[in-house]
Amino acid sequence: MKIIKDVTLYTGNGHIEDAFMRFDKTIQQVGYMADYQPKPDDVVITEASHKIIVPGFIDVHKHGGYGFDTMDGDPEKLNQMVNRMVTEGITTLFPTTMTQTKENIEQALRVIDEVAAYNPVIQGIHLEGPFINKAFMGAQPEAYIIDPNVDLLERWYALSGQRIRLVTYAPENGGIPEFEQFMLDHHIVPSIGHSNATRAQLLASRAHHVTHLYNAQSPMHHREPGVTGHAMLESEITGELIADGYHVVPDMLQLAYNIKGAKHLELVTDSMRAEGLGDGQSELGGQKVIVKDKQARLENGHLAGSVLAFDDAFVNIQKFTTADIEDAVQMSAVNQAREFNLTQKGELSAGKDADFNIFDNHLNLQATYSYGRRFAREV
Repeated sequence: MKIIKDVTLYTGNGHIEDAFMRFDKTIQQVGYMADYQPKPDDVVITEASHKIIVPGFIDVHKHGGYGFDTMDGDPEKLNQMVNRMVTEGITTLFPTTMTQTKENIEQALRVIDEVAAYNPVIQGIHLEGPFINKAFMGAQPEAYIIDPNVDLLERWYALSGQRIRLVTYAPENGGIPEFEQFMLDHHIVPSIGHSNATRAQLLASRAHHVTHLYNAQSPMHHREPGVTGHAMLESEITGELIADGYHVVPDMLQLAYNIKGAKHLELVTDSMRAEGLGDGQSELGGQKVIVKDKQARLENGHLAGSVLAFDDAFVNIQKFTTADIEDAVQMSAVNQAREFNLTQKGELSAGKDADFNIFDNHLNLQATYSYGRRFAREV
């Protein structure tokens, strides 16, 4: 049995100073060093000593990175992409599609289902579009945007192996009651995004999640709250945050934290193919993307996803706001596990999957363990 000891352990339910954790694929025991009893088969992971341990990150909105994209529709590439993403601390991932042709979306869904059968890091699919509003399409290709269609969603849910867990859509478009009912009946989280909805339209919706809060949505205004204002006003709505400092400036990250609190925010990366590759030219959904100064933009200047690694988001939310490390754990793992009923994730306690990250005292990620298997941090 593997064991880490003499660590500071952030469990997702508080933290333990001078702690130990015994694990294999799952966590067997957690406690204080004062209660530690060595066993003959203990294998001590010395790299963890005197370090900070947090639950593995859960990213429910990530398109690609390291030269790969979910929409490539290639199982070998998708598997490589997922394994590379583990090295930024992500131990649970929802590969995210985008607005494209129906054929391309269906190919991507089939491939995710195939790879998820042997790569357990994939615990769901985020379908972002094509059921969105052209007024706030962002980097989603306009030509493929369509109104919500429950028959199509039902088909895609089946093609995905019933792995779709999150759908971004514009609730001001037609056919919404039946569309939302299908999602709720099949344990899919309805998420407002790329939407120009009014407060009145949103109050009629049953969505309880907002995709990349502030971005690609009707903004707050003193005469109309819009999507952003609605998310702030409704305490039970969970909002995603891209904490790169560009999608949302630090002051507005602080505002969301002040209003929503750590329990109703989820860090996401929304990263695309160019993550990890540095400045240069890339693509998103067949569109040219220019990456410069840690920003990915279309030729028209629109942000085209991010090049944000999750461990950077974890650090940034603490740097840009008054959130502490326990809050960052809440926003990077605990909330996602709760919202998506990932009962084995988001917490370091006996019986949970051995998914965790090792940070040094300067919050530099050292290594990630997924189901007890070590992934070295790539620099």
